[in-house]
Amino acid sequence: MVYATSLYPPLEALPDQNIHDFLFNSPVKPPLEDWTVYIDAVTDKRTSRRDFGERVRDGATALGSWISVGGLELGPYGEMVGILSHNCMDFSALLHSLFVLTVPFALLSAFSTPFEIAHALRTSKCTRLFVQPALLPGALQAAKEAGIPEDRIYILEGRVAGKTSYDDLIQLARKRKLPRVAVRRATKDTLAYLVFSSGTSGLPKAVMISHGNIMAIYRQMEISATVEPPPPPGTPLPIVLAFLPFYHSYALQLVCMRGIREPATFVVLPKWNLDLVIKVVSKYKINSLLLVPSAMHQILHNPKVRAVDFESVVRISCGAAHLPMELKKRINTVARNVPLIGEGFGMSECTVSAMRKPTPFAFGGKLKIPLEAVGILLPGQESRIVREDGSEADYNEAGELWLKGPNVALGYYGNEKATKETFLPDGWLRTGDRFIMDEHGNFFFVDRAKDTLKVSGAQVSPAEIENVLLAHPGGLITDTSVAGVSGGRTSDEKVPRAWVVLSEKGKTLGEAAVIKELQAWTEKNLSKYKWLRGGIEVVDEIPKNPTGKVLRRVLQERYEQSSRVPKAKL
Repeated sequence: MVYATSLYPPLEALPDQNIHDFLFNSPVKPPLEDWTVYIDAVTDKRTSRRDFGERVRDGATALGSWISVGGLELGPYGEMVGILSHNCMDFSALLHSLFVLTVPFALLSAFSTPFEIAHALRTSKCTRLFVQPALLPGALQAAKEAGIPEDRIYILEGRVAGKTSYDDLIQLARKRKLPRVAVRRATKDTLAYLVFSSGTSGLPKAVMISHGNIMAIYRQMEISATVEPPPPPGTPLPIVLAFLPFYHSYALQLVCMRGIREPATFVVLPKWNLDLVIKVVSKYKINSLLLVPSAMHQILHNPKVRAVDFESVVRISCGAAHLPMELKKRINTVARNVPLIGEGFGMSECTVSAMRKPTPFAFGGKLKIPLEAVGILLPGQESRIVREDGSEADYNEAGELWLKGPNVALGYYGNEKATKETFLPDGWLRTGDRFIMDEHGNFFFVDRAKDTLKVSGAQVSPAEIENVLLAHPGGLITDTSVAGVSGGRTSDEKVPRAWVVLSEKGKTLGEAAVIKELQAWTEKNLSKYKWLRGGIEVVDEIPKNPTGKVLRRVLQERYEQSSRVPKAKL
């Protein structure tokens, strides 16, 4: 039976505490009075940790004070605040202000279409929305569909005529010298925020993360660091490139939260731009990179990138999707001063992570971890490897990974059925991913048992794409299935491909015209990373088993076999 507990020192019982107090009012390591926590890479604007903390508390006062004195009167009950923005310093400040008030918030993808935003707003039952100006037109359209009044839509960064901004509220609170709102009490199970995930299947779901979940993640990180050798005296603070989206669990935890308790400077980019990345790494002497495999692939394969551009980089961590061996082995051709890549495994349903890969010097060098391994369990984490029939797998046998620990989320917001399928009554989380564990506690990723794809580190739900295809107003198809096929930026990244069955209207229009129309329809209604880069194929029927379940693997294998058939030479 492959049941495992962590090799790290144990995780202590966590207190009932607001995560704001845990992050802002605990001793920092290494001990520093103040440091630059954020730099805007576009404007060079900087903020210290102390000034950032003041802005957070003034923001909380503005949001929580009575309407009669200029506040929004936000309370923990009956409110859900949506945040729709690319990366900016006030994104982080706003969420920390909401933590103070124990007002939950929903993180919305800045790359979403109005159709997707409206779905997210309805799913999360948002009552208010903070938006970056560039995203306001789509947000207004989506908010109208979701029933959010325009006077409850605010600006997060910058100015828009006729709209109140987060900064406006702060400046008014300071001008009127409003009494500072106290940090409200929270328990381990108090809802902190919602982050969207496709879970093990189906449409995007809102994962409920608690104050205790966040606390657990940081204690797990801190305890796991105790088995590593301490940094040499005089080691500079991490200067971290922060381009990964803050609405994603990976950057949310490591950029918006970890740097508050663990001194580091984050150079914030609104979004990924390789040309800007090259300039910023050189200008600010970036020494730490947080990457996803697709970004690493671009860095390694773009002719603009020279090794000298990344001379300052000494640490790289990669997450959000499985990191192929080909990229692990090649990274030193660009980042020559990086001894190894930090890896792990996680998902939104376990807050951010469940495993990490120790350095070769951890545990006194006694633990040997193969290059192919993802890592070992974090402190306080338990796991099982389970066969399809529900029995326990053996060592070195593939099966679905189940996890248990204080970092496991509360469930899916407003979706009892999906919660019961993924979060089991005895505390186990079904990850939907297949792993192998060896006798030494090393975990090896095998494949994604669930249908959900990862494209450029972002989750893509085949069911969501299928629903959009079937919603085409022309009624051109009667059935469809979407699955991942080869064609991504890395050898093991899959891209979505659709198989469709034509209706009589579709047959009259013709295959070529239907495919063109469906491509345009999906590109209008879905984010770019969800586009059908694997193409669309017309078939006579969608293969299904006797119970009606679509046999996606049959379609995938048929496609992969046909794509490998050598083309005849003329």
